[in-house]
Amino acid sequence: MVARPLRSSQVLTLLALALPLAAAPARAHCDTLDGPVVVDARAALSAGDPTPVLKWVQPADEAEIRAAFTRALAVRAAGGAAAGLADTWFFETVVRVHRAGEGAPFTGLKPAGAVEPPIAMADRALADGSVDELAAKIGQHASAAVAERFRRVVEARAHAGESVDKGREYVAAYVDYVHFVAGVVEAVHRGPGHAEAGAPAHAH
Repeated sequence: MVARPLRSSQVLTLLALALPLAAAPARAHCDTLDGPVVVDARAALSAGDPTPVLKWVQPADEAEIRAAFTRALAVRAAGGAAAGLADTWFFETVVRVHRAGEGAPFTGLKPAGAVEPPIAMADRALADGSVDELAAKIGQHASAAVAERFRRVVEARAHAGESVDKGREYVAAYVDYVHFVAGVVEAVHRGPGHAEAGAPAHAH
């Protein structure tokens, strides 16, 4: 039996387990108005220098961002609503190009405050200079999640031979258990980026 390909939302599943969130796909916050990409884009516009934001794009895309920066500055000079529109357009351009460079789609800028608590925790760890608390929480919740799936498999296996339905309950629990473990391992060893497609499938 072959598992379904893992999506990038599953990479953040372990982080999502660290806090009592409602079930929803986790996402990176590079597309929020208070995310690090837009923060650096604001700094670049304020300083009149694109350098702070160039690190967020691939070398091949630098010329596009420099050109967009020049246009945005020209429109900003008009002041008022034009300046606000220029800023937003530049933010959208930088985020779109950044996400494209990571193989991820751009679906528009998200409002400030749209960052999920686990992502905020990850940023807070960087600000504090210590990952110990974050890593401990991830480890605790991942361990508990694996243990619970293991318990379900063992319990279902004990009754698997009683009927076809019981056997299918065991198979469902087993598949969920194996796929979850595979997802944890995939998350631990996967490289950086936001890409959602092309992840290898797991077989068992």
